[in-house]
Amino acid sequence: METVRNISNPISPAMLGPSKWLALYEDFVTKNSSSVGQVESALRSLTYIIPGRYRESEVASECVHSGVQLLSLYHDSLVAKVISRLPSTVPRPTPTPHSRYTKYWTSRSSLYRQVALALQMLQYTELLWEMAARRRGQKTRWRVVVFIEFAKAVCRILLLRLTNSRPLVNPPLPEREVDPRTMEQPEEEQSDWNGMETPTSEKSSDLNWTMPRTGLSLPSLPDVNDVSNYLISKVLTADDIKPPKTLLHRVTGQGQLAEVLYILRPVVYALAMQKWSKDKRSWRPWLIGFGMEYGCRQLAKRDFRERVAGGLRGLTGLEREELRKRGWSMGWWLMRGAFYENITKSWLHSLTGKMKGKPLLDLVGSVVEDYEYLWDNYYFSTATL
Repeated sequence: METVRNISNPISPAMLGPSKWLALYEDFVTKNSSSVGQVESALRSLTYIIPGRYRESEVASECVHSGVQLLSLYHDSLVAKVISRLPSTVPRPTPTPHSRYTKYWTSRSSLYRQVALALQMLQYTELLWEMAARRRGQKTRWRVVVFIEFAKAVCRILLLRLTNSRPLVNPPLPEREVDPRTMEQPEEEQSDWNGMETPTSEKSSDLNWTMPRTGLSLPSLPDVNDVSNYLISKVLTADDIKPPKTLLHRVTGQGQLAEVLYILRPVVYALAMQKWSKDKRSWRPWLIGFGMEYGCRQLAKRDFRERVAGGLRGLTGLEREELRKRGWSMGWWLMRGAFYENITKSWLHSLTGKMKGKPLLDLVGSVVEDYEYLWDNYYFSTATL
């Protein structure tokens, strides 16, 4: 009788094991990925405001920020699993070159996936480790900074080796691109009778024509502009038909040297900053770091001009995108080391002083002043690699 009574009673939430709760959470994330992404963005935005405004809360705020970043990494893997389980009949949007390239290497090499994951986790938590180390003194702080930069360089060297000497991409893991809910719609809702996607405005019943004898309905012809857009979206480029691994050319000779030096640049710069840490206005660390990065960029460009057919015009879309990212990231040298201490800092003080007392501009100036606390005290607040 006791056994029968236990069977008849419903299972309470408290009786669910950890694995069951985890399965329920994963199901919730995959079915509400858009809402989850909005919550993640809101939390990130909140943590961007707190650190400089409240001096004693930077560690707590960075804990939240790092936790959200790591949780987003986990959510990305959940969404990727759901998409991979969908039947082949479900149409998928065209992946970006970055997504195709990184998915190829993560699916081909488990070591690449593990190293790339470790690198991402280091990047998401590096500022938090620096904040914790700073409380134990400047010597401990710089030791931790150098150690983290060295660990990241080892990961990037391994990725360079695993991809057969292909330049690094940032980030090294695929990014979340698709909401699974839009891909789980019934196939008949995805396309009309001739296999072409029908605009939403034309799926309503008043635009369909019903044949008098058979009773079947045919959709009306789409607008001319819709047809053009549809055909343009189906045009394949050279990058679309290339195998994923060929989206980046292998580097050899001076190109490989440029990539290795680019990977080692943060380590050398961190060591220089550690050596001359007592003189924040010293130009030597800044000149060493900026000179290495600029030299690597020019050396890589020269290698592309000499080795790739068509020079820089012959680069793939992914290579141009990565070069563009690295070019924009060099702008952060205005906020580092001696350049910031001798030039940018005084310029920002002058700018924020002019903004005070003016509507809206006063708010922008207060935000800039809050971030000065991070730029003044933390190395990783301006790190881009």
